[in-house]
Amino acid sequence: MSWKLAGSYFEACNCNVICPCTASLALGATNDRCNVTLVFHIENGDVEGTDVSGLTVAAIADTPKVMSDGNWRLGVFIDGAASDEQAEKLGGVFSGALGGPMAGLGPLVSENLGVQRAPIEIHNDGLRHSVRIGGAVDFEVEDVVPFGVETGQPARLTGIFHPAATELNVARATRSAINAFGIAYDAKSAFSTSNFSWSA
Repeated sequence: MSWKLAGSYFEACNCNVICPCTASLALGATNDRCNVTLVFHIENGDVEGTDVSGLTVAAIADTPKVMSDGNWRLGVFIDGAASDEQAEKLGGVFSGALGGPMAGLGPLVSENLGVQRAPIEIHNDGLRHSVRIGGAVDFEVEDVVPFGVETGQPARLTGIFHPAATELNVARATRSAINAFGIAYDAKSAFSTSNFSWSA
């Protein structure tokens, strides 16, 4: 059966603004390791007949400096508000088992750190986006509006290979406390989009 998800996305990593990994996975990260949290808030979604609208999934990764080298360590949080059925369906999508963008990244993951259910709070307020996942993750990012841009539109990175979208707003972390799945880091660089859309 088919599935489709649509909603908002933001991430925060330990690279300096702007993260070179997002421009290309073949570029080296700012630091010796890339640590990143990817947050997908599903505004409208259906997976094999199960409605998953209003739920959030977050993935936390620890990768080598050059992400395309593989050997990623990856853990996933599924919204504690999800029913067992919804959690199972979302697990299928975000593991790549049901195809879609995460299936393309699957070969890069060498260590699955597991899936946890946890309360996830999301706030999107104009240029600011924040998430709290239990007591493990709490960060806020702010889209970057370039100096002299009177429209207030944030800077954008376009034409990229990224699981969320081919175009993302450039952002920076304004608050960061991340320690989950044995991965702890201070976020600096960030990206966001209000319209991620997946289907398979």
